[in-house]
Amino acid sequence: VQLVESGGGLVQAGGSLRLSCAALGSIFSIGDMGWYRQAPGKQRELVATISSDDYTTYADSAKGRFTISRDNAKKELYLQMNNLRPDDTAVYYCKADRMVGNWGPLYDSWGQGTQVTVSS
Repeated sequence: VQLVESGGGLVQAGGSLRLSCAALGSIFSIGDMGWYRQAPGKQRELVATISSDDYTTYADSAKGRFTISRDNAKKELYLQMNNLRPDDTAVYYCKADRMVGNWGPLYDSWGQGTQVTVSS
């Protein structure tokens, strides 16, 4: 069982990117999920979260620019990022608070991260 992010890259300020996170393995259900990011020399911070029934929360820095969504059937998580700024540059990680499979529950799973670089 693993979470795999994709969609990062280099973009100019004002541009957009869409990140994806796929949950791979024999998974019956996934609880709350979220996107986090870590810039060089800084602590990892919350960007946005989404519950299993699509309740969303956002960091102030993400409100109005980023949209988190999920496809439970595909077991995928997304982050649409618009109007990107240089201070959005970071490694972006997805997290699943709880995943359940035939092996039982698995808590606090993280992906390997995907780099987002925004040039000015």
